[in-house]
Parts: sequence; C-alpha cells; structure tokens
Amino acid sequence: MDAFRVVGGKRLSGSIELGGAKNAALPILAAALLVPGRTYLRRVPHLRDVVTMQRVLEGLGARGGYTDHCFEVDATELRAFEAPWDLVRTMRASIYVLGPLLARLGKARVAMPGGCAWGPRPVDLHIRGMELLGAKVTLEHGDILAEVPPGGLRGAHIAFDISSVGATGNVMMAATLARGETVIENAAREPDIVALAEFLNAAGARIEGHGTTTVRIQGVDTLHSTEFENIPDRIELGTY
Repeated sequence: MDAFRVVGGKRLSGSIELGGAKNAALPILAAALLVPGRTYLRRVPHLRDVVTMQRVLEGLGARGGYTDHCFEVDATELRAFEAPWDLVRTMRASIYVLGPLLARLGKARVAMPGGCAWGPRPVDLHIRGMELLGAKVTLEHGDILAEVPPGGLRGAHIAFDISSVGATGNVMMAATLARGETVIENAAREPDIVALAEFLNAAGARIEGHGTTTVRIQGVDTLHSTEFENIPDRIELGTY
C-alpha cells in the first residue's frame, strides 16, 4: 500500500488496554536477583530486550520465563557472578544486574553495556555509587569488576551530579541489603524508579522518598518472594 486515506469528522471514544512498561520491567527483573526465592511479575511485555534479560538471569543461575501472563523468576540459587558478555554488550539495561549481584553475592563482573568505554558517561555514576557503598571496583578489558569487603556493603550519602534513572535504580537495589541507611540526592523521579522501589518494598525492602529527588533506603537482611504488577507503558499511551 502506497498511501492511507483517512476520512475525519468522527469523535473517538472507548477504552484500550495498555501493555507493560519495558523500562520498568527490566530493572525489576534484575532486582529479582536479590530475592532468594520466586518473584512473580505481571504485565511484562514480550519484547526482545525482556528475552535478553531473561537469558542474562539464566546465565547467572536464575530461572525465568512467561507462565500464564506472568513472568516468573526463581533466584533461589545463583551459581555465577559474571554476567554473560555476549548478552550484556547488546543491551545497556543489563548493567542493572551490577547492584543486585554485589548485594547478594558480594562480587560481580559485568561488561560495559553496549561497548561503553571508560569516560564521562552515565555508567560512571553506577560505578561511583557502588564505590561509595563500599565496593572495590576495577576495570579490566572492558569489564566492570566489583567486590564487597568483609562485612558487606554499607549505607552512604550519594549525591549525583546529574539525575540518572539507571544509576538511581542500581544504587537503590544494592543499598537494599547494605548495612545502615543510604541517602540518594538528585535521584531520578521517573515512574520506572517509583515502580522499582514499590517492587522492592513489596519484597521486604525499606525505601522512602521514591518519586522525589531524595530517596532513603534502610538496609535489611534479606528479601522475600512476592507478586507484583508492572506499570503500564506511558510511551504506548502517548502514541495512542
């Protein structure tokens, strides 16, 4: 077809059902690594990035997949701390596993997503955040290597120079299991961050202030299995 012919003059009415937000689902799926049990996430869009994240989680030892319109992740046992390089390099959102792996296993090796080189990029905020929480971070052949000292991660005051959704989410996930209180200043306020915080709270975390520029996280010893519904995709809504 070479052209569309549209005849106007009729008012639109009715309702539509929106799919789940991919940019909220991806960090929540990564956060499921913090849970030594099963996570049930409803309204997860069936997209290539979600399938890639599923493969990343499986490479770390978790099991996941769609069942009855629900995405299930079982992270009871994790057998690896190194995210598969061939998957991480294809999707920037895969850096979200850095914080959960550090908090849960005490170490992580994650490739720079999308082939990012060291420099003034948003990924620097992720690294600086982990360092302020007490992790030792080095770079080796394009990989981020991070390790937690004896005693685990500790709460910290973290002020971002720029507001970053990814860094806010990653630090928030890592701080969930850190000792003491973590305060994130200039935190991202996007609905994706609010959804991530609400998921973590549903699993037993203690997070306040999400949706504002100051987020406070009181560290807890462990999280528990939970069921959570992903938020609808605001980009899809705007398109309609």
